[in-house]
Order: sequence, then structure tokens, then C-alpha cells
Amino acid sequence: MNEFELRASEEQPQGLVATGIDVVQVNVGLMCNQSCAHCHLECSPQRTEVMDWPVMERVLGVAGQAKPRLMDITGGAPELNPHIRRFISALRDGGHRVQVRTNLTAFLEPGLEGLAEAFREMDVQLVASMPCYLEENVCAQRGPGVYGKSLKAIGMLNSIGYGVNPDAQLNLVYNPGGAYLPGDQASLEKGYRRELGEKFGVRFSRLLTIANMPIGRFLGNLKTNRKDEEYLELLRRSFNPGTLDGLMCRYQISVCWDGSLYDCDFNLALGYSMNHGAPDHIDRFDLPAVAERRIVTGVHCYGCTAGSGSSCGGALTEPGTSSRVQRPTSNVQQDKERPASRG
Repeated sequence: MNEFELRASEEQPQGLVATGIDVVQVNVGLMCNQSCAHCHLECSPQRTEVMDWPVMERVLGVAGQAKPRLMDITGGAPELNPHIRRFISALRDGGHRVQVRTNLTAFLEPGLEGLAEAFREMDVQLVASMPCYLEENVCAQRGPGVYGKSLKAIGMLNSIGYGVNPDAQLNLVYNPGGAYLPGDQASLEKGYRRELGEKFGVRFSRLLTIANMPIGRFLGNLKTNRKDEEYLELLRRSFNPGTLDGLMCRYQISVCWDGSLYDCDFNLALGYSMNHGAPDHIDRFDLPAVAERRIVTGVHCYGCTAGSGSSCGGALTEPGTSSRVQRPTSNVQQDKERPASRG
């Protein structure tokens, strides 16, 4: 057992075991139009890895077998995959609910005109990364000019109903700009509505908070600033046993662009494929073995169990308690929407 497994076994002696397949997350490639400082997958315009159509066909087969509640499409920037429209159309024809994770600015890329409208017509829901409501924090993480482009993209999405109509979900995602945990999700959502709504007329469905994992570029920046051990110790100290039942790896699988299978997107980033008897590639998919598998863990898993917890669906528990948040989806140092360092 690794360190995290030992800690989790104090609460769940049987270990972390999957409870089914409610969500199939599909990473359709690492190509992205941004190179964000916090990206755990280290995506960028220089990455060329994208899921090809034969692998997508295998995903369609798995979706037909597993019948998940949601197909969650991510990247990179999923919009840049040349087969994305065809893939989503096939999923929708199969009766699957589809959600796409977007960095917003990809919708503004040349050649992708009309993609947002196509998503709307196919009833695709959107989860959009907007790591802060302050311009300097967004640009510090994502690069100069990204804040303005993100607002432009949200305005365009609002104009076609996203974030406005109940049937066109546009959820925004916040993540901290440094080595601290997200603040209270509900309080941050109020801040986003105040700052973005009053100043720019931005509308969105709800806010999700996600902690930064000590992997990828974020870990590299921590090491550069000699804060990696400090951050990991914060995660250890903030371990909340109330998050264990709601961890996304319990009800979700992650399919890599090459068809490899993982318990979550963070394990994908680290190359920790499914194990303990579960198949590690979609070509060997076995529904019972995957649905009841034992989860592969590591020290990075403290990131999902710290404070109010963190998942692709946002916080897992109410702040300062072990009570589950109602949305399906300790006294710790928290993010107060501090501005980016000027030093």
C-alpha cells in the first residue's frame, strides 16, 4: 500500500473500490490553443496527440455497453480534435447525454466558426474553465489576453442560450492560482456572479471549484518555487474522510486519446493505468471487471480529499464538514481570491 491507501484504509478497510460506471470521461487529445501554468496534462499547441476515429468507435461501443449517465468529453481543447462533431453526433444518436469541457477561447479559433452553435443543436452541455473572476489572476495562469477572449466567448455562448436557458448548461470552473485550496464553492459562485455579471453581463449556470493536483505543470511550478513539500503537507493535513464516498474515481472511468483506461484524469496524466485485474485498454474492455475494480491511488489523491474535496463535478462536501454537497457531483488555508503576485 502507498501512503494515501494506508490513510484511506483507516476509514475504508476494504480499500477504494468502484461502485459502477456513471460517467465515462474521454480525453480526445492533448492538443490545446493554450499552455496554462496549472495544467496537469501539460497540454499546449505543440502537442500532437489526438484520438483518431477508430478509437472513438471503440468508445462508442463501450458507451453502448456501460450506458453511463454522462459522456464527459475533455482534452486539451476537445474542439481541436478534427472528429469532434462526428463523435458527439454519434454519441447523441446513441442516446447518450454529452458534456464538453472547454477553455472557452478555443471556440474563437479560426476554422471553428459555428461549432458552439452545433453543440447547442446537439444539446451538448458545457463546463468552461474560468479560473478566476479577476483579470490579473486569469492572465497569470493562462497568458496575456486570455481573460478578454474568455469573456468574449462567454458572451457568444450566452447569445445562443448557454448559461441562460435551463436546458443549455454552462458551468464555470474555478481553480486556485497558487499553493492553497479552493474557498467555499457557494461563496465563490456569488463572487463570480457579482463581478462578472454586474461588470460584463456574464451569465452561467453554476460554479465548480477544483483543487490543483500536485502533478504536471503545477507541480513543476511548485518545485521551482520550493513549495512542493509545503503544498503536499497542506493536502495531507486537510484530508477529509467525508470525501471518500464521493470521489469521482468511484463512479467514473477515463479513456485516454490512445484508448488506454484510467481511474481518473489525474491518473491518466501520471500514466497510472487501471490495474488490480481491471483491463488497461479499451480493446480489452470488460464491463464487470471495470465497474467493480479496485482504484489505483497515489500521494496525489490527497488533492481530491483535502478540505471540501475536489472532483470534475466540483466540491464534494459542505465546507468544514463531512456532509455531501447536494449537487451530484477541517480548518484549512483557503483561497480568498487573492490577486496574482506582482513580484
